[in-house]
Amino acid sequence: MLDYLLTALGLMLVVEGLMPFLFPAAWRAGLSKLSQIQDGQARFVGLSLMLGGLLMIYWIK
Repeated sequence: MLDYLLTALGLMLVVEGLMPFLFPAAWRAGLSKLSQIQDGQARFVGLSLMLGGLLMIYWIK
């Protein structure tokens, strides 16, 4: 079980690192825009991402 968790974490880090590695200027601009959104919008995006992730996990199993 721990192997799967660490594999998932490693894959997440690889995917998260793609944008700053390949497109650093666009990544920086995106972070700048992201810092300007309201808390409610950020919570909605976070909730949507979590639900999407759970749906993907459910679909895989």
